[in-house]
Amino acid sequence: MEIKTTTNVQEKTAQLLTALCKGLYEREEATKLALLSAVAGESIFLLGPPGVGKSLIARRLKYAFRDGVSFEYLMSKFSTPDELFGPISIKKLKEDDQYKRITDRYLPSANIVFLDEIWKAGPSIQNALLTILNEKIYRNGDEDMRVNIQGIITASNELPPKNDNLAPIWDRFLIRLEIGAIKQFKNFLNMITDTKEVYADDVDDNLKLTQEEINDWDDLINQIELPAEVLNTIQVVKIKIEQHNATPNQLDNQIHVFDRRWKKIVRLLRTSAFLNGRNEVNLMDCFLMVHCLWGKPSQLDLIKEMVSEAIRKHGYSMAVNLNMLKREITEFEQDVNNEIKVKYTVVEERLLPVQEEYFELLKEENKFEGNLISIKQFKSLQLDEEQITNFYDANGTLVNRLKAKKGTKEYTVEINFNSTHYTYALKTQKVEKTETIYKKPHTIMVQHWEERFQKLKHYIQQQEEKINTDAPTPLQRIEQHLFVDAALSEIVKANMNEVKAVLQQLKLKLEKIQYVYLEG
Repeated sequence: MEIKTTTNVQEKTAQLLTALCKGLYEREEATKLALLSAVAGESIFLLGPPGVGKSLIARRLKYAFRDGVSFEYLMSKFSTPDELFGPISIKKLKEDDQYKRITDRYLPSANIVFLDEIWKAGPSIQNALLTILNEKIYRNGDEDMRVNIQGIITASNELPPKNDNLAPIWDRFLIRLEIGAIKQFKNFLNMITDTKEVYADDVDDNLKLTQEEINDWDDLINQIELPAEVLNTIQVVKIKIEQHNATPNQLDNQIHVFDRRWKKIVRLLRTSAFLNGRNEVNLMDCFLMVHCLWGKPSQLDLIKEMVSEAIRKHGYSMAVNLNMLKREITEFEQDVNNEIKVKYTVVEERLLPVQEEYFELLKEENKFEGNLISIKQFKSLQLDEEQITNFYDANGTLVNRLKAKKGTKEYTVEINFNSTHYTYALKTQKVEKTETIYKKPHTIMVQHWEERFQKLKHYIQQQEEKINTDAPTPLQRIEQHLFVDAALSEIVKANMNEVKAVLQQLKLKLEKIQYVYLEG
């Protein structure tokens, strides 16, 4: 279902992303995620060596906003708060005895902020940044100044050193993305030969986002729904992370994701759904969690595996609650069988094999040697035609070859010895066997079962309809995602198709149960 606004959000966002990514090579994902984080009001951290376009992405992002003001700064260990937040106002200090900064054209007055080599910032800068990242407030003297920063992009060629002082600010960067050199040679050649000025603002003004739009979108994003399959997937990923952290050999590879980050992740997923023109988050949006959960690059593959497995095995499966449905249908089948199936025990006589190869002849008088006949040869005997048959002693040694045929009575053999026919029975054993007969159920019971049948059948039909027609993203559109690789849609499709197949199997099982109690 589409979000009804005066502007087609998905179409406008797609056009804006196309404009922002023009002239960029293998930087499309970073640019798209930067815009997503900015609309969500969050920050993004780019990890990569110098010269791979980190600052370019920040400058291009500025052009996504009408009248956007950007602030860019390269940190060093000598950076001072004056250089980021503005110099002290001498006039205010002299005339009003107030310690305030002139923030115009500095970080507090910008819409888009890019801070390079962020880990070189000193403690005073870090503390001010924390307040800005947390509350969008800058403490200017004795005044709390609300800043209008839409997006903060930070970058470094290294992760933060193991320092408790940097842990809080590292946790504030919701999206974390590695950027490396261009990999495809064709893209590399296009990049070095392209004469387009990538730093120029070539984004159509009609595509740019206004502050009024951002404010309106903020309220609409908060209304985006979180269906059961998404909440279940988030829960499964969280459990997987906890299980990983509890593993003894992973003590040095902990994945720390605290409650605040989970809340921000949900906000990011809602923003993604909104910009894709939906009023519900779907499983494709859930792949964005990969960029939010890792603490170091070595964890990235593990996080991808956790998220993909949660979507592949649990997404719609848990939303439909297949386990509950299977259990109810099994219990229904058992109740029907207990009522209409009457089981009784009969005793029947069966041949008793000897050493798994022979049957034993019951001979009162030993007319000839050999009291064992092979099972295979006994089964080949005919009633009306004799054939040469081997007979063995108790050790399985061949001791005789005589003409024989199957006896007229069951489990007997007729042997021709010296032109005289002798009939011998084979050794048997009595075996108990359970047999079942069906009785006609009472009409009141049938009526009760029919109500139960219709209820389960209706539930299955509801779930099939939800997946086929009312799913957050029908299969034919699932690849059309602005921020997630279309190839990942195969994982979502696999889960959906598996659920559909199971529902079909359960429907067939339910119909068989109905046939049993109606037709017997």
